[in-house]
Amino acid sequence: MAPTAAGRLLLLATSPRVAPGLLSWSAWTALHAADEVYAATADHPLGPALAGAEVRVLVPPVEGVQDCAEFLRKRAEHAQVVWLVSPEGDAELADRLGALPGVLTGSWDLRGARLLDLVAVMDRLRSPGGCPWDAEQTHTSLLPYLLEETYETVEVIESGDLVGLREELGDLLLQVVFHARVAEEHEEEPWSLDDVADGIVSKLVSRHPHVFGDPSGRSRASQLSAGDVEQSWEALKRAEKGRTSSVDGVPLAQPALALAAKLISRATKFGVEIPVAATSTAEPAAGASPEEEVGALLLAVVARAHADDIDPEAALRGAARRYAAAVRLAEIASAP
Repeated sequence: MAPTAAGRLLLLATSPRVAPGLLSWSAWTALHAADEVYAATADHPLGPALAGAEVRVLVPPVEGVQDCAEFLRKRAEHAQVVWLVSPEGDAELADRLGALPGVLTGSWDLRGARLLDLVAVMDRLRSPGGCPWDAEQTHTSLLPYLLEETYETVEVIESGDLVGLREELGDLLLQVVFHARVAEEHEEEPWSLDDVADGIVSKLVSRHPHVFGDPSGRSRASQLSAGDVEQSWEALKRAEKGRTSSVDGVPLAQPALALAAKLISRATKFGVEIPVAATSTAEPAAGASPEEEVGALLLAVVARAHADDIDPEAALRGAARRYAAAVRLAEIASAP
């Protein structure tokens, strides 16, 4: 039976990722104007906030979705009724009510709100009653996965697969959240994902004075080139960390080709002139071992790549992929 003009049923949907009580004005107006406000359970997340606003939340005296839908239908014939949609969405109830109720969105997800879901899922996996494998992981045991996901992300970027990139960035993001969750359990120096985010936000703000500084500085931002900004970043970073050498802070454990490229880039950027052969045909130093000769040749190739503004890692990966393709073709050609 359709409701009379005196009655109305409104489904109030809210985001579970927004603090309870942070509702739109239209939502609060509907709640205060309602004769009856219902929810599936007494512990609905909005309960405490509504109680503080003197809005009483009732639970239907019936069981089952069909009976609940019929109860709401009958109440809405004579009263202004609001149903608080549960965090799960109450899709089955809405389907059984059909076109009867109106729907009002009381709050919306903020940008980045789904990150809260990832944090909650990771917390569930890591907590008692969660996943045994996740629970026993450490920063050290997770290291291979961090490296693997990083390389997979690099590979998909180089392939130009934007859909794949979205997935790989999710896998990479999981590693950050996982490590932060493990760190929360440290007995002496615990920290969380919020601390990680706070640190990088502070760093970004302090190293972009042309964006976040005083108005006069911001007015000059449009006159800066990308190179100017990069030099400013490096200077600020050296001051923050008290570095005395242009190569301080370069992680020496990274792959050798990337390490050589970074060292040459840093030295060049800060005007440190160290002669490096520009080609791989230079004569080896007298008395050099075969290993030293090969090392010098590779360093010369990296120097050549830097001079031509080429990423040697990317160049070598491209050459390696072409080599692998050639191997497969040769195997096919030689197959009986």
